[in-house]
Amino acid sequence: MQTRPNSRRWPALVLGALMGATAVGALAPTLTPAYAYSVQPGGYADLVARVSPAVVYIEVTKKAEAADFNPADLPPGFEDFARRFGMPMPGQPGGPQGEAPQMQGVGTGFVISASGDIVTNNHVVDGADKVTVKLSDGTSLDAKVVGTDPATDLALIRVEAGHDLPFVEWGDSGALRVGQDVVAIGNPFGLGNTVTAGIVSALGRDINSGPFDNYIQTDAAINRGNSGGPLFDAEGRVVGINTAIFSPSGGSVGIGFAVPSETAKQVIADLAGDGKVERGWLGVSIQPVTDDIAAALGLDAAKGALIADVNADTPAAKAGLKRGDVVTAVDGQAVESPRDLTRLIATARPGAEVKLDFLRAGKPTELAVTLGQRGEQPA
Repeated sequence: MQTRPNSRRWPALVLGALMGATAVGALAPTLTPAYAYSVQPGGYADLVARVSPAVVYIEVTKKAEAADFNPADLPPGFEDFARRFGMPMPGQPGGPQGEAPQMQGVGTGFVISASGDIVTNNHVVDGADKVTVKLSDGTSLDAKVVGTDPATDLALIRVEAGHDLPFVEWGDSGALRVGQDVVAIGNPFGLGNTVTAGIVSALGRDINSGPFDNYIQTDAAINRGNSGGPLFDAEGRVVGINTAIFSPSGGSVGIGFAVPSETAKQVIADLAGDGKVERGWLGVSIQPVTDDIAAALGLDAAKGALIADVNADTPAAKAGLKRGDVVTAVDGQAVESPRDLTRLIATARPGAEVKLDFLRAGKPTELAVTLGQRGEQPA
């Protein structure tokens, strides 16, 4: 689906991925799902003791590209000094050993299987030449990137520990309520195991980072290095993956965003299969239903996704969807905006049949559509 551009944008302060570099660590040799401890009046200590062995810290190394080198980052006077004494500039041909300098970064992840499958963010491992995972017992292991999904900023990596690892289980992000307690564990600024707590501040946030934005907003303190770390509910189940912050300073100001587990579970399961994600595709252009459009179409409310165009020879065209239709639900799940339709179709598998509820000339209608596969096509 192609959505018409949204003019709303977040202020250009700092809206960023919490880290774009690497690795994880933190697993104790205990084999049991790390969950089922509800928060007691005494605090989160029992919960944290249960789940923290499954949180790992990631170190990533990659070679800096020439474009990554910025002379402005050098100490004052270094360029004149280098030129005077015939020294090569860092990152330029003729540098030490003739190689580009290396860049390093840190991130967080969490183990979801005893065999060593680990979830983190795509931006943590993107472009990495080497990914190292550090477990809670201090063991460092080389990790293999099984697959990544830039559209949701998720990645699956794998380690071979030679023994079973403690792991955590997915929770139900769809059951979250605003005001509910959540706990984040991560590796902020590379400091190591750090626990913060807060509440769910909002649900379904669109921060304009991609077509499938549906973030959990939390005020639990998360910072650079927390990327890819788990957001737990009060039972110690993973309900989100900490991914981005909004901040004027680069540090936590109580506005963090996590990918919901309902999104992550399916993406990670797809990546575990063949390292890639397959998404459903309708073949339409869509736009919001404004108050004016709702009045013109005789609708009771400005909700749903308006079909602005139907591409020829697509699943939508074959099923009979027409320009001017307003989609209100997919398989019984409400469509409040174009973003909802994009997400619901994309999370269905190619070849799946979905039921669309829509309004045509103000009359409720429904039809079944067999989805195609979303590829490079924009619609």
